[in-house]
Amino acid sequence: MNVLVIHGPNLNMLGTREPEQYGTLTLEEINSLIVAKAGELGLKARCEQSNSEGDIVGLIQAGDFDFLIINPAAYTHTSVAIRDAIAAAGKPAVEVHLSNIHKRESFRSHSYSAGVCIGQISGFGPSSYLLALDVAKAHLEQ
Repeated sequence: MNVLVIHGPNLNMLGTREPEQYGTLTLEEINSLIVAKAGELGLKARCEQSNSEGDIVGLIQAGDFDFLIINPAAYTHTSVAIRDAIAAAGKPAVEVHLSNIHKRESFRSHSYSAGVCIGQISGFGPSSYLLALDVAKAHLEQ
């Protein structure tokens, strides 16, 4: 069972970007945690990052996954294109965020993509991704 993990814009800056908000782990370190946890669950995770909305849409449209875990980052609040790609893929997805988007600036509490996902996990730092893997495993076994 293949899980595609997509990290949106600016997440390549993790570790140095606003560590009080996002923590000190780098994206590479988070990806290592994701791949290890997926392996423990009998899943295969592929992690991708892009600052480009079109590239993210392309990854989703390629459909090379059974389950999608996506952190659209800033595109959460702006991208109908990513929302529509998730809906068109017809595959289960979970939206994740490192920080609790509902405790931040008001514009961050709106998500275009959450409505086409089976759920949203936010505010648990890197564990948000690991919790999403547990959801993926349970959902794919139904």
